[in-house]
Amino acid sequence: MQKPLELLQKFFGHTNFRTPQAEIIDAVLNGNDAFALMPTGGGKSICFQIPGLLKPGLCLVISPLIALMKDQVENLKKKNIKAVALTGGLSIDDISTVLDNCQYGGIKFLYLSPERLQSDWIVERLKNLNLNLIAIDEAHCVSQWGHDFRPAFLKISNLKDTFSNVPFLALTATATPRVQEDVIENLGLQHPQIFKKSFARENLAYMIYDAEDKLFKVSRILQKYQQPSIIYVRNRKSASETVAHLQHLGITATFYHGGLQVKEKETNMQLWMEEKVQVMVATNAFGMGIDKPNVKTVFHIQLPDNLENYYQEAGRAGRNGEKAFAVCLQSPSDTKFTENQVLGNLPDEAFLKIIFKKMCSFLNIAYGEGIDERFSFNLNHFCTQYNFPVLKTYNALQFLDRQGVITLSQEFSQQIMLQFLLESKEIIRYISLNPQDDEIITVILRNYPGIYDTLTAINVSLIAKKSGKQESAVLVVLQKLHQRGIADYYAKNNDSSFIMNEIREDDLTINRISKHLKKQNQLKKTQLQAVLNYVNNRELCNSQKLLEYFGEKKPERCGICSVCVEQKTSTEEYFEIKKLILELLKTSPKSSRELQENSGFSSKQLIFALQQLLDEGKILVSSTNKYSLKKWKN
Repeated sequence: MQKPLELLQKFFGHTNFRTPQAEIIDAVLNGNDAFALMPTGGGKSICFQIPGLLKPGLCLVISPLIALMKDQVENLKKKNIKAVALTGGLSIDDISTVLDNCQYGGIKFLYLSPERLQSDWIVERLKNLNLNLIAIDEAHCVSQWGHDFRPAFLKISNLKDTFSNVPFLALTATATPRVQEDVIENLGLQHPQIFKKSFARENLAYMIYDAEDKLFKVSRILQKYQQPSIIYVRNRKSASETVAHLQHLGITATFYHGGLQVKEKETNMQLWMEEKVQVMVATNAFGMGIDKPNVKTVFHIQLPDNLENYYQEAGRAGRNGEKAFAVCLQSPSDTKFTENQVLGNLPDEAFLKIIFKKMCSFLNIAYGEGIDERFSFNLNHFCTQYNFPVLKTYNALQFLDRQGVITLSQEFSQQIMLQFLLESKEIIRYISLNPQDDEIITVILRNYPGIYDTLTAINVSLIAKKSGKQESAVLVVLQKLHQRGIADYYAKNNDSSFIMNEIREDDLTINRISKHLKKQNQLKKTQLQAVLNYVNNRELCNSQKLLEYFGEKKPERCGICSVCVEQKTSTEEYFEIKKLILELLKTSPKSSRELQENSGFSSKQLIFALQQLLDEGKILVSSTNKYSLKKWKN
């Protein structure tokens, strides 16, 4: 039998395991349940892939991240390791064929989402498989106090009854102590061995700066450190606008978000990976499976929703062990803006009921029907028809997806994609020659400022409404622009689809899951407050604040974050102030006013330095409030 290290070197190209990979692998090879808390970049997948390869049979991997499942399956196949995934869009016959291959075809890894375990017939088929390990990735999702709770994860513990002799390995990158306890209890882990890798990143400096002009501050840092960098933004519009601004400042950049076509994602990713551009501007859609060791700086120019996501995104810097920076920039308006963005778009029970009913009406799903049917769905059309806010509606649909009511297949493409190919002066010239198209083109330009730079998702319903035209008229203009070579134009009928996992029962459905909604909303408020505490507390070391949030104590300060650097600088400054005071007092005793006039220091600086010198016993103060060296007699 091969040894774990031999397989690591053969298939994964690493010479040694990282701590605590080897210990986790030994635990599950010995048949023990295990819980592994390993921060991002820690190499969680190797912890189940190595034992899955070593032991006879098949490793079952349960994960909610479809993109990550596909990525890992492809990577395993490139290594000539047989792996499959039960992702969305497969028919019952396709699923049955995949499971047949798992039973008879030498498959070593089967990836599936926890929602698949809600289908009894799939669970029955799993019982026929020779499982050697059950790995649960993103295990924090099993906890109602995790930042992405999914009730379907609670079904995983049922597998313990059938596979009582198969070790369970729960893995997560971010979990507070309360979530850790929940994971172990809710998954039914039996006397698990617990492995926690420290969240401390000794080479990563967490910097928090106040900045009115954030991109100017970003550009100064990027000019100083010209290695690959990432800038995280909140939405697609910010991504394109930030790239345009950076390019104007002479910094090479590209962007990545869910609205891009697959080919464009790959092209932009390649530009950055090959370092043909310095900066990747991205939404949180970017990052899964990305392992670029020499990222020097990760910026957050808008406050994140929670510290779990922030830690993972910031942690993509400095994986080569060299000093790197995680820079969070904030301006005075950020707190209010972020609260409005996050808390203002949380759906409550009443809104969720309205969305569910209108969604069913929109798709002609009758009461008591719809189960197991797939429906095409255009979010923008839906929101326009019922005048719903898009982000709040999207959050409501995501909640329904996480609760297993629907399975939302987000294909990340809008109905219309458009990019102007000519310069703005040529577009103005076209408008002057075709005044009948003026209103429509003007609305597009006002609402989509990045449309000259990239293929941009646009909302035809919104353009029609704002220009006072019919949607058909908007489409005619778009076609005309495309035919004349003025714009690149791409059309798709729907931007997403979903499967109804239950019959339509309106209030009965929502009442059943509303308790989870209330808990999740409260959790999001608590998490946002933790973010605000992190950026606004300038007394405690930033690294210590993050570690404390994740339940880890660090007695010493990091010495390299913005708080530590500022305090270190202050100490050096006060050393110079005290040195000058002692020089001035060599000639004669002086009042604080005289010292201030002779030194140029502020009153606050001077008083603090004088107090330190008194505490150190180097100076004396007389009854007339004059300071002198100890040798002077007053």
